[in-house]
Amino acid sequence: MSTAGYKLDSIARWNEVAPRYHSRWAGPGTGPFGCTDDMLEMVGVSPGATVLDLACGTGAASRRLARRVGPSGRVVGVDTSRVALRVAKQCGVPPNLAYVNGDAESVSFAAGFDAVVCQFGLFFFPDAGAALRNALVMTVSGGRLGIVVHGSREEVPYYGCIIQEVLSYIPDYLPGGPALDRYSDGRALREEAEGAGYGNVLVRALTYRYSPGDFDSYWKGYVGYIPEAQRRRILSLGADALKELREAVRRRTKPYTCPDGTIQFPWQVLILTASV
Repeated sequence: MSTAGYKLDSIARWNEVAPRYHSRWAGPGTGPFGCTDDMLEMVGVSPGATVLDLACGTGAASRRLARRVGPSGRVVGVDTSRVALRVAKQCGVPPNLAYVNGDAESVSFAAGFDAVVCQFGLFFFPDAGAALRNALVMTVSGGRLGIVVHGSREEVPYYGCIIQEVLSYIPDYLPGGPALDRYSDGRALREEAEGAGYGNVLVRALTYRYSPGDFDSYWKGYVGYIPEAQRRRILSLGADALKELREAVRRRTKPYTCPDGTIQFPWQVLILTASV
């Protein structure tokens, strides 16, 4: 798939899932979204600062930033999905927050920002280096960068337990484009930032907790969340194969299942901070 084709496909997928993404994850700030305040604290965002939030999605970090910088500060959230931005705006837009439909690799603003953040978005960019270099140009001297990505499939078993088994039934299940787990190695993430020209790069691994309920809730929640095209591929396996797949996934969740049947997953995130 060409870069342009991947971007159009990615926008279409996010336009579809954005409302579900918001209601399950970003809105309530559950699971890995507990990292937002930790990341902003590590970056050192203070009252009066101007901050750019790249791949802002439905505004989970943007809204917290707006409160953090206060009325004398300014926050701009950028995303390629118009639906995600519409959901973000439905949550309320204070005077110090603005949303812009744009591509992180090419969006441009005249004024420099004190900080640029990107939460759970860098791995979607076809050319993440270009996005980081673009962010560098828009950041004032002495400014800060904050990036959040997910850990590996092993460190994020909510995803890993299902995806490992699904891929054995549907090898081409994942959409084309860049590998979404390419930054689950802290070294790769650090090298990307250093290669873009940032200094004082530091990567920290933090682990949060998430419970999807019992196994049936976990399975239904995953299948109900993913884009329709992927859901159709799973459900088209046939009754026997689908039953086998469910049981294989269930076995993988056993180490995380409590005596009452509730699943408690650890969820690792990597938080990178750097300076200009």
